[in-house]
Amino acid sequence: MCRHLAYLGPPQPLGDLLVEPAHSLYRQSWAPRMQRHGTVNADGFGVGWYAEGDPVPARYRRTGPVWGDQSFADLARVVRSGALLGAVRDATVAGADGEAAAAPFAAGPWLFSHNGAVAGWPRSLAPLTRDLPPEDLLSMEARCDSALVWALVLHRLRRGDEEGQALADTVLEVAEAAPGSRLNLLLTNGDTIAATTWGDTLWCLAEPGRRTVVASEPYDDDPHWREVPDRTLLAASRTDVLLTPLKEPPA
Repeated sequence: MCRHLAYLGPPQPLGDLLVEPAHSLYRQSWAPRMQRHGTVNADGFGVGWYAEGDPVPARYRRTGPVWGDQSFADLARVVRSGALLGAVRDATVAGADGEAAAAPFAAGPWLFSHNGAVAGWPRSLAPLTRDLPPEDLLSMEARCDSALVWALVLHRLRRGDEEGQALADTVLEVAEAAPGSRLNLLLTNGDTIAATTWGDTLWCLAEPGRRTVVASEPYDDDPHWREVPDRTLLAASRTDVLLTPLKEPPA
């Protein structure tokens, strides 16, 4: 469930990445090619992007399907950025918090998305909330599994953990508490991208020194797309991509 994409590269209209390609995120909202769980991503969408000289991203999110939002079509045509994160949503629980539950989630310089679902939600993750400061729980944007996963990641980031480590440790913690969860996480600060594969597809298109795209599935048929193996942490910049295997939590 859900599809997402992050981009670093030369500034270009959002639509060139999210709408125009033959198999764009826009089309993946109703016709994904590689989605393993669910078929239609119509429970909300969002995009966050960075303006030159401003480290805090802007966001545009809505509750309904992306194909029904004419304002987004206009925005995507004229807004340009060299770094963005976009997502289309298939909700784990129908009706959960609407727009507030649509990725990307944001705090400070970070944008975050979760493609997947937490098994046994919400009971399975209740023990993990004991380690979160009360203010982190009270400031959650939505009452859904992705928002809590983001709260766990953000808690690690705020205490100084590196982005990739924050994602990896959160995935292993959640996977241990809720076996069978799907935890493809995507995080950017506008300069780097970190992502995990844990139960769903992830692909990377890298042209060192020019552009890096990390996506649930390729948006075109460029032969340079490479699939990221399951149970992997990806750390990328505009110049390189590093893949590190993730170990299963103890039984």
